[in-house]
Amino acid sequence: MENKLLRSRAITPDYDRNKLVPRIVHLGFGAFHRAHQAVYADILANEHGSDWGYCEINLIGGEQQIADLKQQGNLYSVAEMSADAWQCRIVGVVTEALHAQVDGLEAVFSALMRPEVAIVSLTITEKGYCHSPATGKLLTDHPLYLRDLEKPHQPQSAPGVIIEALARRKAAGLKPFSVMSCDNMPENGHVTRNVILTWARALDEALADWIAANVTFPSTMVDRIVPAVTPETLAQVVEQTGVADPAAVACEPFRQWVIEDNFVAGRPAWEKAGAELVKDVLPYEEMKLRMLNGSHSFLAYLGYLAGYPHISDCMQDENYRRTAQALMLNEQAPTLKVQGVNLEKYADSLIERYTNPALRHRTWQIAMDGSQKLPQRWLDAIRWHILNGSRYDLLAMGVAGWIRYVGGVDEQGEPIEISDPLLPAIKSAVEQSAEGEARVKALLGLNTIFGSDLPANAGFVSRVTELYLEVCENGAKTTVSRY
Repeated sequence: MENKLLRSRAITPDYDRNKLVPRIVHLGFGAFHRAHQAVYADILANEHGSDWGYCEINLIGGEQQIADLKQQGNLYSVAEMSADAWQCRIVGVVTEALHAQVDGLEAVFSALMRPEVAIVSLTITEKGYCHSPATGKLLTDHPLYLRDLEKPHQPQSAPGVIIEALARRKAAGLKPFSVMSCDNMPENGHVTRNVILTWARALDEALADWIAANVTFPSTMVDRIVPAVTPETLAQVVEQTGVADPAAVACEPFRQWVIEDNFVAGRPAWEKAGAELVKDVLPYEEMKLRMLNGSHSFLAYLGYLAGYPHISDCMQDENYRRTAQALMLNEQAPTLKVQGVNLEKYADSLIERYTNPALRHRTWQIAMDGSQKLPQRWLDAIRWHILNGSRYDLLAMGVAGWIRYVGGVDEQGEPIEISDPLLPAIKSAVEQSAEGEARVKALLGLNTIFGSDLPANAGFVSRVTELYLEVCENGAKTTVSRY
């Protein structure tokens, strides 16, 4: 299988894979990581002689991905899809792939204990950090946290695994590594540091002090649209490369990576592959979270309700297209701190990316895990508008769309399959409230999402309620067209 991929009609590794050193251990071998960070490493190896390799680890779920990767000698394909052409590359920077439940936790720790490991990176989605998205702090009643507190040497969560690996390195007199989150959260490095230090302190004060003094948690901003892989995608990859690859992933041609340059044990020369190394990532993160991710979520809920299965379908509707742009420029852009970026051009480029018909990015996929996404994509901007006395109709409409969506029934009366870590709390709020004003009040009362300030703000509650009733009465499509 390996040789077949290397003979495929694609950009193949033009470097000696045996010389790669697995200096980065990555937790969360999902589609986004395969299409983003691993591609940067592959470009560095192919074009700049870098020997930085990856050890890929899945802790919970994704057994098949790891099995497929091993089957192919740790090679997989990435297809960049645009309307006029596809371009494929075979990524060769993975030197090892492990699954905690298949290969055993000790194999994971052996990989993390290698002296040459300089970075542990993460794409575990927002819910993997066991934190409150409203505050950025560890949820001390989180089931995974409580479970790992009882068995700290056999952890199941990503924070638990990192803390145990650091404890073992400290005990063995090994150098620490940097911990780099590549998930969509504002100040993802600070969130990760907060969670890990609070968690470590509950286990061992001296260990927490050592981590605080010796480990860095660089923040990053990652951007590339990577739809979930479908059988159609895999069939098209076969068409392009001539080889079947179950670990393949497809994405848009655009990619961006902004990284806080703060590493304790060295890093690859990512800037040679187009990444930006900066002192402060936050302004870029906010820009991306609010303008890209914020408009994506808006289109996901209101698009799904209107019967649009993909983001590119929403873009065929002039009202959705114009509303997404208005949301970005009129309601999100004024809240940003980023300097020296032409935000009108940025918004235009996002609309163009959303229109790419080859991507087929499902509104349902983007609508997942809304409880984890709303605070940073919409609610922080709403707080800014409340403070500044400005209007936020489209942001409020997004919240109304989310409330309508998590009600669990679409405009045709069909059930909506809701995927969210707070589903029990959301379901309970829906079931225990009457349709209408009471429903809005019940869902806005979820403090983990909305904090205590927004539900107490009469103007916010009344605007969301008004728009929710309008979406219920006239449908999402008509409501969007009126704005």
